[in-house]
Amino acid sequence: MAMQTLTVDVFVSVDGYAGSATSPAYFGYYGPMLEEWIHEEMAGPQLVLMGRRTYEALADLPGETGGAGADPMPGVDKVVFSSTLKTVAWQDTRVCHDDLIAEVTRLKSEGHVPLRTMGSLSVVRQLLDAGLVDRLRLMTFPLLVGESGREPLFDGVGSADLELLSHHDLDGRVLVMEYRPTGRAIPRA
Repeated sequence: MAMQTLTVDVFVSVDGYAGSATSPAYFGYYGPMLEEWIHEEMAGPQLVLMGRRTYEALADLPGETGGAGADPMPGVDKVVFSSTLKTVAWQDTRVCHDDLIAEVTRLKSEGHVPLRTMGSLSVVRQLLDAGLVDRLRLMTFPLLVGESGREPLFDGVGSADLELLSHHDLDGRVLVMEYRPTGRAIPRA
């Protein structure tokens, strides 16, 4: 039986931050190609993994049809990893209190659809360090957030060799780069 793939998708500034205290959603660079890319990526079968903070941030956003708290990904199965969250309001969503690494390992070996993360930097960092990530996809936005930056993406992550699989731009501004962790050792001086 083939293992399911795990793709990590992260929006990041050029200086490596996944958010900014002063920037709007998508760092203010939302455009038609980015919107199309998001819709295409959400259309296929998948299981979305996220942490509690990402779930709560998305639940606070006004939904297209249901206002704040509406599921922004109806029809997409989701797992929220949390030791404190008891219930979630979204359909097709469950809370997992089990060990993240053990559960994702199980989902990769027993699951029926590809896995992907959405935001959730703590989850991403743990999955990278555990060697469970098959694809690392960075959507790099054309700005330096400087002192307003929140959460440096790779803060605390161990070293890893990456192979560039593809790259293209969206709306002539956002660079999408997809990497595969190779598992090779990083040469030391």
